[in-house]
Formats: sequence, structure tokens, C-alpha cells
Amino acid sequence: MADGFGMLHSLFVTSTTEEEGGLRKVYKDHNLHVFFGVTLMAVLGVSSITPAFPRIRDALGISTGEVGLLITVFTLPGIFLAPVLGVLSDRHGRKKILMPALLLFGIAGGLCTFARSFELLLVLRLFQGMGAGALGTLNVTVIGDIYSGRERSAAMGYNSSVLSIGTAGYPAIGGLLATLGWYYPFALAFVAIPIGFLVLFSLRNPEPHNEQRMADYFGSVWANLRSREVFGLLCVSLFTFIILFGPQITYLPILMDERFGAPPYVIGGILSCASLTTVLTSSQLGRLTGFSPRRSC
Repeated sequence: MADGFGMLHSLFVTSTTEEEGGLRKVYKDHNLHVFFGVTLMAVLGVSSITPAFPRIRDALGISTGEVGLLITVFTLPGIFLAPVLGVLSDRHGRKKILMPALLLFGIAGGLCTFARSFELLLVLRLFQGMGAGALGTLNVTVIGDIYSGRERSAAMGYNSSVLSIGTAGYPAIGGLLATLGWYYPFALAFVAIPIGFLVLFSLRNPEPHNEQRMADYFGSVWANLRSREVFGLLCVSLFTFIILFGPQITYLPILMDERFGAPPYVIGGILSCASLTTVLTSSQLGRLTGFSPRRSC
């Protein structure tokens, strides 16, 4: 639990800094509270259901390889849709993208609770992934729209802490629900529906007015990808993504079930512990970067 105390300490330090600097207390801002909900939904779709993988496989009579498709069909839409949704949000407004995305995420993801065929489950997960594509990107973008300067840094810090809490807590919650039935963890997605209405009626954010054409946007993206540093970072991120979603998130629950006979709540607890170590490491990134050499400009 040391990492939990570390997160609380960082929140306290940020709050003290705000008060000493005469800034408003960002953590009390209603807009940020709304986006805490969006952030928690952004990390819900994968970590909450993986402890149920062994029971999903056995209940639906599918192979270990096939159960991994529940992650694949969920994550692939976000890879292709996130850039497009970013452009559309610049042209038409954040709420017009976020609210439908949350509704699609909540409805499609929640309906997985009632699916009893693997094919239908895959279709619903695909639609849920389409909704999830906007959440991880736009929640940070809108925080940048609302806040500036030190307030933006404070808001990002609070949001990162909430994201870490969700990433660490969802596997344990999903594992407990999967003990009652393999389909119960999917019901958590229904929470995205009221959050969508909160975004629509309660969020107060400045909407951008950007008339940049789609072709110009992707042209600038392609120009950036030609940079060796950007391309290298993209490759490293992709490799990390494959390792995280392959061996750890998808295969580890199956291994714990087949080799050790672990029930879902134990699987969820172990995955939560792995996430907690990630939180601990990320909290020390500032200190770790001090050991890396810096190039002079």
C-alpha cells in the first residue's frame, strides 16, 4: 500500500502548493470531477474483464486464443478512430464527440452482460471499443482546454492519480464480480451512460473552432512520423502495448487458472498488484529521468 500513500502524499503536496501560490483549489472544480468519471471509464474496458477470461472460455466453449479476441476487437477501433475523432472534436466540439462515445461505450459494453454467444460478444465489444476510442484522448485534451499554467499541471496530476486508482482497482473488482458469474464484470460499463449525460449538461468547457481539413491534419501527422525520434518512440510504445495486452493481461489469467486453479478474485487481486507496482514506478519518473543524460540544445 506504499504506492497508495504516495499518491495521497502527492495530492496533498499539490493542494498545499495551490494554497500557498494563491491559486484556486482545482480539485474542488466540478469540471474536473466530471472528467474523473471519463478517465475511470477510459481504463475500464480491459482491466475489469480479464480476471473473468478463464470462466468466459469455459462457459462459451472457446479456445484460449479466441478469448484474447475480446481484447483485440476492443482495442483496434481506438487505434484507427482516435486521430479521426480528434479532428472531429476540433471541428465540431468536444461534447458532440464525448457524449455519444460514452453512450456507445456504456450501452454496447453493458449489453455484453446479456450476451450468451461468443460471436455476439465480439460484436458488442467492437462497438464498445469504438466508443472507447475517444475517451482516452479527449479527456486529457479537454483538461488542457479548461485549465492553463499551474492549474493545468495540478489538474493533470489529479487526473493521473484517479487513472492509477482505476487501473489498480478494476481487476480486483472484476475478479470479485466474475466469482458470481463471468458476465457480471461487463455490467460496470453501464456507469458510462450517466457520465455521458453529466458531460452533456454539466461540463463547462470552451469549445474549439478549428477549420483545418482532414487531409492537412493527416499530412502534418505524417510529417511528424518521418522524424526518427517520433518513429522510434512509436515503435517502443507499440512493443510495450503488445507485451502488456498479450502475456500480462490476456494470457496471465489463463495461466493462473490452468496451472494453479486460481479463482477469479485471486486473479483480479494479482493483476491489481501488478498495476500498483506500475503506479509506484510512474510516481518516481521524475526522479528516474534525473539519471538519464540530457542533450544540449
